[in-house]
Amino acid sequence: MTAKSDGPRARRIAALRGAASAALVLLALAAYQGVLDAGWLALAALAVAAAAAWPPGAASEPSDAPELAEAGRARSAEAVLAVVPDPVILVDRSGLVGEANAAARELLPVLREGQPLSLALRDPDVLAALEEVLAAGGGGAVAYRPRVPTERSFEVQIAALREGPDAPAEGALLFFRDFTEARRIERMRVDFIANASHELRTPLASLLGFIETLQGPARDDPAARERFLEIMRGQARRMTRLIDDLLSLSRIELRAHVPPDAPVELAEIARRMIETLAPLAAERGVDVALDTDGGPHGVLGDRDELLRVAENLIENAVKYGESGGRVEVAVARREGRVPRVELAVRDYGPGIAPEHLPRLTERFYRVDVAASRDKGGTGLGLAIVKHIVARHRGQLTIESDPGRGATFRVTLPARAEG
Repeated sequence: MTAKSDGPRARRIAALRGAASAALVLLALAAYQGVLDAGWLALAALAVAAAAAWPPGAASEPSDAPELAEAGRARSAEAVLAVVPDPVILVDRSGLVGEANAAARELLPVLREGQPLSLALRDPDVLAALEEVLAAGGGGAVAYRPRVPTERSFEVQIAALREGPDAPAEGALLFFRDFTEARRIERMRVDFIANASHELRTPLASLLGFIETLQGPARDDPAARERFLEIMRGQARRMTRLIDDLLSLSRIELRAHVPPDAPVELAEIARRMIETLAPLAAERGVDVALDTDGGPHGVLGDRDELLRVAENLIENAVKYGESGGRVEVAVARREGRVPRVELAVRDYGPGIAPEHLPRLTERFYRVDVAASRDKGGTGLGLAIVKHIVARHRGQLTIESDPGRGATFRVTLPARAEG
């Protein structure tokens, strides 16, 4: 039994016993950096629980101690590590891996216990920080951004494991905090603010320019005044549409996890919106036709939101596909294991190039910026459609053949009849 406790098992036990002191180091580091939160408290609990799994003296148990106790403690430590969602790795003073949870093995597929960490983690910054912690004790944090198979962003917190406050480091604990989603959301927020500011700045600049002109050179020119006021009204309406779309998008996102439960007839929604947009279609010389099968076309939804979906899709088809002179709106029931109702809007305009299709539902993304603004678009219509469809547990698909128009399909779960 003594022989068994002198190998990797003994190193693992000693490292885990030092986890409690590592927790204190990590918490102190987090408090100093101003990032102490529930994640740090969970990590501290992990370290303390791991230390408790191996009470002092476990590495030097008497030869007659049952092997079952040692195996039970190993299982306890592994169970503690397993419940931590972020990657956690324990290494000894030589840099050999002593323990790792499933998340760490998924992040570093070639990670193996008893082998140098450098074989699995080939990041010079992380390895240098680890060497420093093993040599001097204490702790530190370093960024880790793997790019294969996908680009991700981590902050690696490293803390020394020791038997006591003044004892040399027996190993180190590496805790990988995944900031990939946070970084992505931050980039989206920055891009969103930049795009929204740009969209508002352009009409505001036009308004200010025309106001100054009306106060100066065009003060006594009735014809110029009427022309400028008309342009100013158009710019003001554009800002109003943009603000309305931003507010709509915000309201939809707030209710994204609450599925609507009111019965709605999708064919009636399409018919009403075609009637509402009839003047716009007549102005642009576009014929809008509605085709429905025998039905029924009932879904559980939010009537106002579904009206917004139909409005955006049909209005876009009329505006951007007007060169085709025809827009077809179809509502049909699709039978299957889960019956669904499909709303399809097809135009016969110039179509959309394949490289643009994946990005059409991004906020403020436009295939042709100038044409979109000339037609009164805000760049948020399809983003609103995507979020509404997601809230209704449906699916939005876009098909296009350049030169032959485009088809937008919204498929929603059918409401059970009766």
